[in-house]
Amino acid sequence: MSVVTYEKPIPHTGLADWYAKQWQNQQTNDTRRNDAFNLRHESRQLRNETKIRTEWDTYHNNVRLADRITELGRWKEVLVSLVERINKETALLKDEKFSTERELDALGIPIGVISECISMRDCRQGAELTYDDGDTELKKELCVVESVKKLLIERCQATWEKLNKLEEVKFKLNLEINDKNEALEIDKDQLTLDKNCANITFKTDALRVVKGCHSLTYEGWLEHSRFIKQLADNELADTLKLRESLFVVRERARNDMLAQRDRVDFTLRKRIYETQKARNEIEWQQLKMRDEMERVIKEIKTLEDALLAKTDALKLAETRLENRSYRPGFELARDECENGLKEEVLQLQKTRRDLMDKINCAKATFNALEEQQCIIDRDLANKCQSLMTDIRCLDLRARLKTGEYTGTDRNIQLTRMEQEIPPT
Repeated sequence: MSVVTYEKPIPHTGLADWYAKQWQNQQTNDTRRNDAFNLRHESRQLRNETKIRTEWDTYHNNVRLADRITELGRWKEVLVSLVERINKETALLKDEKFSTERELDALGIPIGVISECISMRDCRQGAELTYDDGDTELKKELCVVESVKKLLIERCQATWEKLNKLEEVKFKLNLEINDKNEALEIDKDQLTLDKNCANITFKTDALRVVKGCHSLTYEGWLEHSRFIKQLADNELADTLKLRESLFVVRERARNDMLAQRDRVDFTLRKRIYETQKARNEIEWQQLKMRDEMERVIKEIKTLEDALLAKTDALKLAETRLENRSYRPGFELARDECENGLKEEVLQLQKTRRDLMDKINCAKATFNALEEQQCIIDRDLANKCQSLMTDIRCLDLRARLKTGEYTGTDRNIQLTRMEQEIPPT
């Protein structure tokens, strides 16, 4: 051989094996390409699905954040309106409390006037110091004023407690409003964030549940918000009822006091009229008593003159009898003259005794009239003092009235005392 050939000292593949290896490589390449194609398809599908899901999740969470912000805003508006209502009710309740306290302070004048009237009427003297209708009505009026004072004090205390309760509720509402403002700011900031923001990072444990008393479920949060709103609504309703009750109590107390004051004034005017009538009757009795005493004095003087005349006549008759007893001898006879003189003496003595008895009776009658006159004078003085006391009471009670037609002139006109007051 003219050419020398060399072969590798390794086994050579046969043609059949070559074709088989070629087919195997082709199948492997197809498989790898199919796997790559499937991988690319699945990757594209995964990318698209995750992108869509991420975008929709972000969208839904943005909607949820927006809804939450809206819900928080609405609850905040509700709580703010409740705070405004509480402020308004608090101001109105303070005004009602101030009016009630002013009404309570004004009760000092009626109590002082009534006490002074009772003390003044207790200074009456004699038979005029009685438990009449005026005393009864004045004491009733004092009881009415005291009960009104007690009721107003209780209402003021209840109002003070309600104001403290409103301040407590207002404090809770302000805490809720502050918390909701802070939550709104946080949620609004979260709503402005997106994946391109620079201040987003991985967190250590973002899925953790926050421990503590403020970590609530949505239902718990909603129940708490409703409870706070219901608490404020209940307090506002109670405040409205309390304000109405304060107004009603003041008006009812004013009406009761006015009615009792009118009854007392009417009773005092009636008592003044009765006392005036009794005083006029006693003045008439005094006048008649004085006339009768003058007549009795004249009668006593007349009886004494008659007694004096009978004394002289008796002296004359006894002197005649004594002088005739000196007749001499048989001339000393009991003749008609002696019998007549004796009868005259007996008659004159009897007449003198009758006149003396009548004079003593007349003097006793005069003494009785004089004693009764003293009683009448004392009774008249007591009635005049009682009359002036009641008039002063009416004049004193004029401070309880308001208006232009009050005072002494009104009392004078009501009691028709124009004729009793001397001209100035």
